[in-house]
Amino acid sequence: MHMMMKLFLSLTLILTCVLISRAQNPAVRLEGQVVCCEECWAKADRTKVEYGTAEDLLLAKSCVEGGDPTLLAVREGDKFTLYQLEQGKYRLPGKNWLEFVGKKVAVKGTVRPSKEARVVRVDALEVLAPSIAEREAANLTGREVELTLKDLFGAQASLSQYKGRIVILNFWATYCEPCRKEMPDLAAIQNEYAALGVQVIGASSDQADDRAKVLQFIRETKINFPVWIGATSADMVRFGLGGALPGTVIIDREGRVAKVISGMVNQADLKREIDRMLASSIAAAKPVAGAKEPRVKGSSVPS
Repeated sequence: MHMMMKLFLSLTLILTCVLISRAQNPAVRLEGQVVCCEECWAKADRTKVEYGTAEDLLLAKSCVEGGDPTLLAVREGDKFTLYQLEQGKYRLPGKNWLEFVGKKVAVKGTVRPSKEARVVRVDALEVLAPSIAEREAANLTGREVELTLKDLFGAQASLSQYKGRIVILNFWATYCEPCRKEMPDLAAIQNEYAALGVQVIGASSDQADDRAKVLQFIRETKINFPVWIGATSADMVRFGLGGALPGTVIIDREGRVAKVISGMVNQADLKREIDRMLASSIAAAKPVAGAKEPRVKGSSVPS
């Protein structure tokens, strides 16, 4: 009987603590934008300059993976209040909040104060709007964007010359370490898919005066695809990328933008996208019953 009384008192105490905690930290619903860290957020007046460009999202990867607390910026009049995101009942689809950075979301949970910032323990999350980078990339999808640069021999080269092929246009530079790291993946794509009409093209921001450095980079990384030089940040912006390297654009056989990738490519994801596009091309090319066979044109496979 004595043990039962102790158990009853313990449960009562726990329930009381829970009720007090809920009273002190009531459930709230907050709407705001997910930010990688306070330092990046403070780079501009966010009442005038929206956060979430392709360059912001690229930088966010290093911030979040470096351990910076991910924040929710909630606008209150002409000011913003920053809340540190903490996982509650909501189960993250990945290992951190990175995929939500730049997006506008609504979260439900409880708020508690801390020494550094207010903390919101997230029990539910709903995405309300995509980031600027996602909106800009989506606006380019299905559109044709031309790029004309010089190759390593000074000859003019342009994307329109590659219509009929799926083009993987990669922006890079000799001084860019992430660019160097992804080159083996791009070379592997070129090897595996060239015979299927897929062409990787490297658009370097190095200039004609840097030709020796570019050639050395090509030898070191074993690049096996055409390289153009003189690409600018303005060129990247026209393709829905920020000014930060690397960046990759997938272009369909009609010369239209199919997908924009900020940062390093993931070879598995890139292969899945190429396979999907190839499958769509094959399905579209199936002859209609009773239709005449088309004339066979020359191969579009690069020599």
